[in-house]
Amino acid sequence: MKRKIIPYNSKLKEFARKLRNNSTKSEIRLWQHLKGKQLFGYDFHRQKPLLNYITDFYCYELNLVIELDGYSHHFEEVVEKDEKKQQELEKVGLTVLRFNDDEVMKDINNVLRTLEGYITDFEKNTVVDSKKHTP
Repeated sequence: MKRKIIPYNSKLKEFARKLRNNSTKSEIRLWQHLKGKQLFGYDFHRQKPLLNYITDFYCYELNLVIELDGYSHHFEEVVEKDEKKQQELEKVGLTVLRFNDDEVMKDINNVLRTLEGYITDFEKNTVVDSKKHTP
């Protein structure tokens, strides 16, 4: 599959690095399961700049963005920003999956099952590299 390049605001690069160095507990917990191609051999990136946003996790092979929502995501202005961000990411062909911090901290197995389900569906509907997991 040809890699789709999604442009990003280069001014976000340094801020993304700072976010990677100051991850939340839920980001650290999920990253322990995503790093090193542990999830069916797919390569995920943390705090990845895309368009004018920084996404929590991104896998270009799956066209997938994973967002983790903490306490601040309950405020109306943050919800509105999240919705705009998601709409713009979806316009360029990405799927956005959202989990709240409590889900990741208290029920990581269900979060991983949801991600595995997404990957299985994606693979059924897309030609992928034969080295990847096949159900």
